[in-house]
Amino acid sequence: MPSYRVMLDVPADLIWFVSRLLAARRRSIGTRKNTRKLGCYRQALFGLAWFRDKAGIRRLGAGFGLSQATAYRYLDEVISVLAEQAPGLREALEKALAEGTPYVILDGKIVGSDRCHEKTTSRKGTEIDLWYSGKRKDFGGNVQAVFYPDGRPMWVSDVLPGNVNDLAAARENVLAVIRPFVEKMPVLADGGYEDAGHGVLTPVKKPSGMKELDINARTRNALIRSVRCLRERGFALLTQRWQTLQHVTMSPGRIGQLARAALVLTLFEHRMLAESH
Repeated sequence: MPSYRVMLDVPADLIWFVSRLLAARRRSIGTRKNTRKLGCYRQALFGLAWFRDKAGIRRLGAGFGLSQATAYRYLDEVISVLAEQAPGLREALEKALAEGTPYVILDGKIVGSDRCHEKTTSRKGTEIDLWYSGKRKDFGGNVQAVFYPDGRPMWVSDVLPGNVNDLAAARENVLAVIRPFVEKMPVLADGGYEDAGHGVLTPVKKPSGMKELDINARTRNALIRSVRCLRERGFALLTQRWQTLQHVTMSPGRIGQLARAALVLTLFEHRMLAESH
């Protein structure tokens, strides 16, 4: 089959960064020289092309001279070495606090995936699809993320099935770790996190039967929403820049690993941008 070239719009430094991670992995597992189809740089290029453009793995691998099995194996390696570099939540919060960050933003996203037939039992006792999200009306996994005030992502969680709501996901993956930080660095979140507890600030909901909230509650809600909205920028940085997160065709259980890999790529690019200024 014929092949063609395209431009990969990522910084060369990012390719070298991923290449060094791959080289370290090969040394750690004792890979002998000249026993791989691709060198570390070309493998990094292959992996970044997949993250950036979401090309079919078999077809993209063929363009690099890889069999389907080798393409999947090389891509798994790229995803793994990147995800391992992602900061933990406590580490990210301690760094943000040391930098004088006044508050952080918490939000969740259902990352779409192919249908998974795994079942569970609902609260009503009926059998439902574990990875089906009623909020999204589609299949996917729930990923929680914490953002800086300007919308930059600082941390992403592991994935939970799509039928788990944001509050339940936050209770499992976020709140216990974030609680000690909220006195100095409160958390802004949307109404889905109501009852998350002390330090998590959410808009006030209008009580049943009330025509309108009072001016103080409306002002508070407007202030929270005006600064919290930047979390949309954070998810855009993760899912628009790294398009493979728009819809995951791998097992949905790997969404968290993919999100952490995308986070590392995003943080690297933004660190480069900050250093250039």
